[in-house]
Amino acid sequence: MSDKDNNAQHFLDLIRQSRRGKFKIYIGMSAGVGKTYRMLQEARTLLRNGVDIKIAYIETHNRVETHALLDGLPIIPRRELFYKGKALEELDMQAVLNLHPEVVVIDELAHTNIEGSKNEKRWQDVMEILEAGINVISAVNIQHIEGLQDEVKNITGVDVAERIPDLVLQQADEVVNIDLTADELVTRLKEGKIYTPDKIAVAMKNFFQPERILQLRELALKEVATQVERKIESSLPRTAHPRNERFLACVSSNHVIAKKVIRKTARLAAYYQSKWYVLYVQTPKEDGDKIGLAEQRHLINNFKLAMELGGEVIKVKNSNIAKSIMQTADEKKVTTICLGKPHLNVMGMLLNTAVFSQLLGKLSESDIDIIILS
Repeated sequence: MSDKDNNAQHFLDLIRQSRRGKFKIYIGMSAGVGKTYRMLQEARTLLRNGVDIKIAYIETHNRVETHALLDGLPIIPRRELFYKGKALEELDMQAVLNLHPEVVVIDELAHTNIEGSKNEKRWQDVMEILEAGINVISAVNIQHIEGLQDEVKNITGVDVAERIPDLVLQQADEVVNIDLTADELVTRLKEGKIYTPDKIAVAMKNFFQPERILQLRELALKEVATQVERKIESSLPRTAHPRNERFLACVSSNHVIAKKVIRKTARLAAYYQSKWYVLYVQTPKEDGDKIGLAEQRHLINNFKLAMELGGEVIKVKNSNIAKSIMQTADEKKVTTICLGKPHLNVMGMLLNTAVFSQLLGKLSESDIDIIILS
């Protein structure tokens, strides 16, 4: 791309940014911390100040104090549709676009839309609404962020089904943490302010154990601090010109390791606000039908995950993995290569090859870092 093209693209980006709506996300460590309550409080304040604000989707979970805040707020009716014989309600994205309020409140950002909707996920609806120039206030829990899934599973033992790519959080103009102590949250639970009485005992034994709450609270605080730091860095003029980081995640058909490498590389790239790539080298052993359908499906899902998280997927066919890594690092001007922790026998085999030794030599000459991710 020429300098003229780059300048034109930069100007176009500025125009799009000015037209795009502002995006505010309330984030919390778990259900019940008060995200929806705070969104509705803010909506009432904005309405009193003459702002054209509407509630497009809110989930009060029949909490009395929260539900009371809806009184007097203008609501956009939900879209009703039938799915598997049941009448269900969804956010009416088209109605939001048609009415074009100044600000719209849309709860439960990680929600999966009913089959047949225009977009698969609610966060995708929100992106379209922002692109139309409408400001959005939304909310999400820390356990729904894609890049934190490994940490969340270690804490809770649960695979969270509904997730948003980290990129969505990075699009936010403002991220606000709704924080409570573990004791305050457990008290709210016992008082019936989070779940109905029949669910309290089960919640106390599972998700709402104080040590788990503390760990999730720490995750939420760290995530919001990272977002604030990124905002400061992007807003303030830089005195120095740091190295232009570019990350390369090298993945195999081992889907568990690949997923972890992708998520961790995405978070590193997000922290440095850098471009990043995912490289999959298809060896003759993995050609055509030589790997099973399950492995093929996992590979496709991991490529999809990488793209959702903002990475560019590169697939090459080569019997020499090390050589492919070297060539890709050269072509893409990569500064850091991220690998999954290999089994000892694999590492031994690699270290014994002349090409891997050559790779290490070339990387040291090029000032390229290697990170072995656990």
